[in-house]
Amino acid sequence: MPFAPLQDAEDFLARHPDIELIELFILDVNGVPRGKLLHREELLALYQSGRPLPSTMLGLSIQGEDVEDTGLVWEVGDIDCRAYPLAGSLVRLPWRQIPTAAVQVSMHPTEGMPATPADPRQLLVRVIEQLEADGYHPVMACELEFYLLDQKRDAHGRPQPALDADGGRPRQTQVYGLRELEQIEPFLKDLYAACKAQGIPARTAISEYAPGQVEITLEHGPALAAMDQAVRYKRLVKGVAHAHGMQACFMAKPFDHLAGTGMHMHVSLADGQGDNLFASPEPAGTPLLRQAVGGMLASLLDSLLLFCPNANSYRRFQANSYAPLAPTWGVDNRTVSLRVPGGPSATRHIEHRICGADANPYLAAAAMLAGIHRGIREGLDPGAPVEGNGYAQATEHLPTQWSAAIHALEHSEWAREAFGEAFLKVYLAIKHAEHRQFMGEVGEQDWRWYLSNA
Repeated sequence: MPFAPLQDAEDFLARHPDIELIELFILDVNGVPRGKLLHREELLALYQSGRPLPSTMLGLSIQGEDVEDTGLVWEVGDIDCRAYPLAGSLVRLPWRQIPTAAVQVSMHPTEGMPATPADPRQLLVRVIEQLEADGYHPVMACELEFYLLDQKRDAHGRPQPALDADGGRPRQTQVYGLRELEQIEPFLKDLYAACKAQGIPARTAISEYAPGQVEITLEHGPALAAMDQAVRYKRLVKGVAHAHGMQACFMAKPFDHLAGTGMHMHVSLADGQGDNLFASPEPAGTPLLRQAVGGMLASLLDSLLLFCPNANSYRRFQANSYAPLAPTWGVDNRTVSLRVPGGPSATRHIEHRICGADANPYLAAAAMLAGIHRGIREGLDPGAPVEGNGYAQATEHLPTQWSAAIHALEHSEWAREAFGEAFLKVYLAIKHAEHRQFMGEVGEQDWRWYLSNA
């Protein structure tokens, strides 16, 4: 994996002489950015020789507690593992009071051991390399929904939508409402400016299906770069919201009576010249697209935990909610899990609608692409696309219990081949530890246990 050259840091410091602090972060399996706050004088050394990080940093639960069964704690002595900066990730954080920049790091393939297999980005890199070895270059994009909440709770101690610019509190759904976007214009202005400054291609904004819920789409591009952008965008949204006195919440189902929050992921495959291999005048795309759908459907249950990683994730699966319920696909149909959108033939692709916004983009993308590769290798046929109401026609359903998804991943031979034993050891150890804590505190049916990186 190519890491960033020293020249990147030297140029950045020359352009930003006021920067005092550098936020170094790596994304753990739960999608939580963890790291250290460096002084300006420490940046060049990071680019020259990397930075040692404790092995336990990638073996933590969502609560930030050591999970001993990962093998990254006592048995390796919490050893230092060396991480290096990623090209293009050194950016200014405009909302910080002290002039601060951020830089994302990833574990070195060898110097980062034994933590390297637990680095979610490394997993995605391996899956992409396997696809590219067969001549397929994945192109992806994310649509991330989130709630803008007030930093203060209501009179009953419950979360509430953030105040509008006119001082009112959103109470109505008003999906696609333009006034609703106008009322958060100060936030959107700063968010788009920050995205532009950081090179994040933020595009269309809509008012989503609940008071205070927003969606902003990101432009498509090479899969790894697109997921890098999604990770940094999520961090940026939270930071800009905080500066405006709000909390950006990416929890999958923060309110029982309101719409859940998803991360729709768009994917196609290109050839070596960048031409879309799914392109076709047929609305259902090429035979290769159908094989990709077949592979994702065949591996859906085995990889569901990567799409829906937390206890709360499964509260999102409700009928007539625009969240999927079944392993189904269709053409221009939002009642199925895998949708082939309409549009010009050159834009033909698959929209994966299963992930909650609490999913780790790297892991979700890795599971999607591994499923696609399986479908191509095995020539899988997804069957006829669903027409009409997919909720009413579903003959089998996705699990609505977190424990079922943990069990499916743990006993999947396909997943062991696709993701590797070393990664699964860490990931499953963390999920088992979280599940034990969850069951000890509230029991499986209580959605209010806040096990999410929201």
